[in-house]
Amino acid sequence: MVDIAIIDYGMGNLRSVHQALRTIAPTASIVVTDDPQEVVQAARVVFPGQGAMPDCIRELETRGLRAAVLHAARTKPFLGICIGLQMLFEHSEEGDISGLSILPGRVVRFASNLCDAQNNKLKVPHMGWNQVQHGNHPLWEGIDQNARFYFVHSYYVCPQDAQFVQATSCYPQPFICAVARDNLFAVQFHPEKSQGAGLMLLKNFVNWVPV
Repeated sequence: MVDIAIIDYGMGNLRSVHQALRTIAPTASIVVTDDPQEVVQAARVVFPGQGAMPDCIRELETRGLRAAVLHAARTKPFLGICIGLQMLFEHSEEGDISGLSILPGRVVRFASNLCDAQNNKLKVPHMGWNQVQHGNHPLWEGIDQNARFYFVHSYYVCPQDAQFVQATSCYPQPFICAVARDNLFAVQFHPEKSQGAGLMLLKNFVNWVPV
């Protein structure tokens, strides 16, 4: 059995994700795959992504991966990254498109007139290192409060239920950057590009046994 399947739907930062997982789990069987059956049979699944939401949803459908993603999100340790977080929700303002509806809520765009405390205009997309204020989920074990993670995004998630929220960051107002439910954990930032803190989160995912 494959230990970790990284879902390839043509849109993710697959090489960096694979390299990071290989670094923290050198003996694990890790595959990058667009084969739905391989996703279904894997012990753990990583659902990365970058790009525009409509393109991601289209490619997921075209490659016949939707049912495999839904199955994995219900039944095994599952990690969503960036668009892999946003696609879990019901609707996105990006392209006015429906998501996978695994979690209740929506995805919204940062306002175009964002300014920092000194009234300097902030750019969208939000790009760079930001501090993260996190909860007490097992995937945060060994990660300092206010640790810095790397972000690249113009949209963020608004879960319908606050109990799913696992972390927030600020740009310049607070926004939700991690959610969790049962066997599922998903983040807006890129752990594979976030050096020590990101590798620790991935290591925690590989060792995570949901209860």
